[in-house]
Amino acid sequence: MTDKIEHLMMRAEQLISRIEAVLPQGLAQPDWNASSAYRYRKRGSGHGMLEPVRHVGAMRLDDLKEIEPQKEKINRNTLQFVGGKPANNVLLTGARGTGKSSLIKACLNEYAARGLRLIEVDKTDLVDLPDIVDVVSDRPEKFIVFCDDLSFEDGEPGYKALKSILDGSVAATTPNVLIYATSNRRHLLPEYMKENLSYTHTEDGEVHPGEVIEEKISLSERFGLWVSFYPFTQAEYVVIVAQWLASFGVDLPAITAARAESLVWALERGSRSGRVAWQFARDYAGRHFALA
Repeated sequence: MTDKIEHLMMRAEQLISRIEAVLPQGLAQPDWNASSAYRYRKRGSGHGMLEPVRHVGAMRLDDLKEIEPQKEKINRNTLQFVGGKPANNVLLTGARGTGKSSLIKACLNEYAARGLRLIEVDKTDLVDLPDIVDVVSDRPEKFIVFCDDLSFEDGEPGYKALKSILDGSVAATTPNVLIYATSNRRHLLPEYMKENLSYTHTEDGEVHPGEVIEEKISLSERFGLWVSFYPFTQAEYVVIVAQWLASFGVDLPAITAARAESLVWALERGSRSGRVAWQFARDYAGRHFALA
């Protein structure tokens, strides 16, 4: 009889353990000394975790060329934030490969020693943003919640969650958290030609957007600071190529000789972005040193 009771108790404990494994659990504190950057990830159980990034990119502000106005705005806002002064959530929009994400990572490296930390969150996990804010709210560090390449389709749950956080929820008042997001879309939602039909016109010629357009604009308006990025000119592209080649240790005569080849590379790729310049520089520097 005793053996049967012990067996039943063991089975009950196993059942309880399985139930606990699938029940919602609070977000645990990570090792805050492990890194300056963290990723929010969900495992198979659906439980979220803040995982330290073991190898943070070494990007510095001085490495980013031909985006001085954008750099000044982001750096100023981040410096205000780190210094405990009022600062804004930021939306960086515009052409791909122009340094939006790199600028945020460079700011992290610039101010990590002063307590700045970064938490990268995928748009599908933005529904858990209040939990993330709760975990860091009592920490002495300043946290940038980073959403890269952010855009939404109609009806995605993360859209309303982010909108709520930006628009005055309790979590949004936490003074040590800001949201920095990058996107190729200024209004973060797809826009369609048929939606232009919702515009109305007054008798004196004023144009007013309809409800659909207003909804699409409403999320991006909740970011206090907008920073726009534009495609690089040929001259700007050449400067960026030269900077990256120099960073890889290529000497000045070789950098000058690489100019024409870098333009052909950009033509073949159909883009003169900073990303394309970096890719060319890696390719050229590898070949240059292989032949040296």
